[in-house]
Amino acid sequence: MGANTRGFANLLNTDGTFLSGAINNTSVSGITDLPTAAKSDLVPNIGYGLGNDSAMEHYHGARSGVGVFDGTYDAYCFTFTNVRPVTDNVEFQWGASTNNGSDYAVVKTTTVFDAGNNESDSNNFGYDTGADLTQSSSYCRIARNVSSDSDHGVCGELWIFDVASTTHVKHFYSVVSANDRLDREYKTFVAGYLNTTTAVNAVAFRFASGNLSTGNIRVYGLK
Repeated sequence: MGANTRGFANLLNTDGTFLSGAINNTSVSGITDLPTAAKSDLVPNIGYGLGNDSAMEHYHGARSGVGVFDGTYDAYCFTFTNVRPVTDNVEFQWGASTNNGSDYAVVKTTTVFDAGNNESDSNNFGYDTGADLTQSSSYCRIARNVSSDSDHGVCGELWIFDVASTTHVKHFYSVVSANDRLDREYKTFVAGYLNTTTAVNAVAFRFASGNLSTGNIRVYGLK
């Protein structure tokens, strides 16, 4: 014991810290395995910069296989940063496909509610019965009456779960912040499901009319 204690003491500075050469490959030779470094479960996949596009489509295998949208991840998150329309006062929408984007007509049922307030402090909050969908193949609204002003845009995220399942329908939800044509700030909440047990392999984002002027849409996968 005395020899071991003296040997250990020889590895220390007078203040109790280890000498620079105290820990090396020899002194830790008893360690046979090191844990892997901690990493985020949210994995970046691909980003799309927008510039007067009619729509932004993301489908599995796009861009030489970089675009992933299959069972690789349990859930996918699409983030929107200052997505702005060319045309004023239009809805920001999305649709889903089971045929690699040949069409985006997957049937869905949704609920929608909004909280809004404008610069003169006129506010409202409520369930939007005119925006929800009932077994509809129409595009789903993410944001309402979006302004085309140069300093406005849509920011937020959409989550879709278990897209490759051939057993379950595919649930989703979105939360966004956006400016409308009357300078009202809206936070819009949408939830629903894609009523298909076929694997979903593509989505598209667009405005109800006119093009996507500027902004970014990024895709992440969740293990």
